[in-house]
Formats: sequence, C-alpha cells, structure tokens
Amino acid sequence: MESKSVQAPFEVDQHITAHSNYFAGKMGSKFYIALRDSKEILGVRCKTCSKVLWPPRETCGRCFSLLTEDDLVKIGPGGSVVSFTRVHYSEPIHPDVDAPLVYAVIQLDGADSGMTHLIGGVDPDQIEIGMRVTPVFIENRNGNILDIVYFKPE
Repeated sequence: MESKSVQAPFEVDQHITAHSNYFAGKMGSKFYIALRDSKEILGVRCKTCSKVLWPPRETCGRCFSLLTEDDLVKIGPGGSVVSFTRVHYSEPIHPDVDAPLVYAVIQLDGADSGMTHLIGGVDPDQIEIGMRVTPVFIENRNGNILDIVYFKPE
C-alpha cells in the first residue's frame, strides 16, 4: 500500500480591487444628484412607519413598504456619531486618505438610520459617541458619496 504525503495549506497573499459602474436606481440617482448639484442630503420618509432612512432606498428596511420619489426629504446636514472605528493601515479600497483614518456611522438630523463615512478635521483621539458633525464637500463634485470628503466636528 502506498503512503500519501500530507500537504500543508498553501496561502496566497492577494489584494483585489474591483472598479465598476452600477445603476443607483431612481432613489439613489436623486440622492447623488442632490449631493452633486446643491450639497443637499436626502433621506426617504416611510409613510407606513414614519422612519426616515438615509441613504434613500425604494423599500423600507423597517416595515418593507414601497417608497417613492414623493417620499424624499432633506435631512442634516449636521448629525451625530453613533459608532466609529480607527483604521491604522491604508488599502487601495479606502478613500485617498492617509492612515490612520476614522470611519463612523453618522445619524443625520431628521434621520432614523445612520450611514458610514469618514471623520476628519479632528484628532482621532478626540472623537466620541454623540459628537456633533457636519459634512465637508469637495469643490468639484461628481455625484457620488465621496462628494462628501468627510464629516468634521461642528
């Protein structure tokens, strides 16, 4: 009988970056156009459960009701840090920001949900839950979430 040798697992250190375009849908398109053209942040108010969600979507994540463009509302621009984390390394998928960088879940005034974005303009050790923040917009906006460069303390 022939003996079989045991092979240790072979690991490959690989970093994949995928560039793609996608259709943001009706609600997403309205959201990005408002960011680009007027520095306004839109949410969507569910007529069934009254929750305001951002970014806007076509289905309420709380009660699954259908939402329409008629349900869009202006929110923010200020808000509060709900949660955050510090990242001490740079990766190609991160925005063009030197590490360490801070990602936070930000709940804008008038919204019942939060969205993740960068915090800047402050020492990372000074960031805390409940901190009031406001968006900083890039000068030449392109209609994507990075039109907001980061949120800074108010």
